[in-house]
Order: sequence, then C-alpha cells, then structure tokens
Amino acid sequence: MLVQDRVAVVTGAGRGIGRACAELLVREGARVVINDVEEAPALEARAACEEIRPGSAVIHVGSVADPKATDALMKLAADSFGSLDILVNNAGITRDKTVHQMTDEWWDLVINVNLKGTFNCIRSASPYLRDTSKLELERDGRVRYHRKVVNFYSTAAIRGNPGQINYTAAKMGNIGITRTIAAEWGRFQVCVNAVAPGVTNTRLTQPKTAGSEIGIPREQLEATIKRIPFGRPAEPEDIARVVLFFSSPLSDFVTGQEINVSGGMQIP
Repeated sequence: MLVQDRVAVVTGAGRGIGRACAELLVREGARVVINDVEEAPALEARAACEEIRPGSAVIHVGSVADPKATDALMKLAADSFGSLDILVNNAGITRDKTVHQMTDEWWDLVINVNLKGTFNCIRSASPYLRDTSKLELERDGRVRYHRKVVNFYSTAAIRGNPGQINYTAAKMGNIGITRTIAAEWGRFQVCVNAVAPGVTNTRLTQPKTAGSEIGIPREQLEATIKRIPFGRPAEPEDIARVVLFFSSPLSDFVTGQEINVSGGMQIP
C-alpha cells in the first residue's frame, strides 16, 4: 500500500496509460479523480477502480487545455476526498503531419493539450500541493509527507519523430516544466518528475488506418518495435509502475528527473 490514503488526480485516465495509473494507485491505497474529455471511458475507468475498492474514485469530464476545467478538477479532489497529494499529468493527444503540411489548428490543439494542459494542471494544483506544504513547514517545521507531480514526455520527443513536430515540441516542453517546477517547489518538499513512455499498446499507437487522425503508420511502428531490446511494446501497466514509484515515498529524495520507460530502446 505505497500510497495509502493519498489523493491523486490522473488526467486522461479514461483509457490506456492513464487508466492503468488510476487502477494501480487505487490498488496501492489511493483515492483518485479520473479526468477525461469523454464521459463514457471515464465512467468505465471509475467502475474498474470501484471494483478494486468501493468509494475510491470519482470522475471529472473536461479538457486540461481549459484552465477553468483544471481549477474545477483540483477542487473536486479536495471536495471529494479532503486533499490533493499526487498529480499525474498524463492527458495527451496526437495529430500528425509533416511540417510543411501542419495546420495551425492541429499545432494549437496538440500544444494546448500536451503542454499548456500540463501547465494549467500544475498551476491549478498549486494551492493544494505547494501552498499546503508551505503552511505545514511554517507551522510545524516539516511537511506531513512529500506531495508529488508526475509529468509525461516521450521517447519520440527525445529522438525526434517525423510527422510529429507539434507533439515532440510539446513533450520536450514538459521537461522544461518539470525541471522548473522542481526547482521552484523543492523547498516545499514537493517532488516533480517525468516519465517518457516508449511505444506502448494504446489506441494512439495502433497501426494507422485510412482516414484516421490517430495511430502510427505500420512500417514506422514495426521499425520502432525492432529497436526495443525486450522485443515488444510496453503495456500501459509497465508505465503505471514507474508512475507509482514517482508517486510514492520510495521517491521522496528524487525531483527534477526524467525516466525513459521503453524496454531499453537506445535513442541517438
């Protein structure tokens, strides 16, 4: 029970990696707010968490690109469970085109969700993470426990990925956010770290079909998987376990760090 009685917000938690994170946090003792832009998958994820432990989850439907929605999301955590201790900024989307074909609409959409969304969530969470820790330090001389922020970037961003200039720019920006907030909030004992999944079995990484806005071209996907020493893509649970480490007391002296979770794939 590594996160017993902690309260976590997981964005983009209706499916894939986010849902795996929510379920694992619940198994390890946390209560979670499941955020998604679609109600149906959020409800399914909540039902899965409730099967693990009744009363462990509530949902929030809204986009992290909207600062009013992220304010409401963090308030929901505090109102529902009494605090906010862990923020997992998992929400992300892709809209792929090569640079000369990239539209302003798709650039803005991906940047707003993947990069601005991370900023919005951290800013909205600051009264519950930073300010609460600051109050404890001033009142008691120490924090009750380390609060946690876990951001997401991507191995695609580290190596550069044709057709994903918007996505890779946003994900590399999340490294800058991680390091900056770690420096700003370190004195308040708030740990801020980031996870970079490699190819992971989610709907965003399935072979792309004609007319689809998501997915990876089959040849590109197969070539990438061949570079993984473990010989397979990650499953969402593989990523969730690293998120759990960053969310738990096991990482209380770790901040401003990034971990590549890609099965050993070498990145130039």
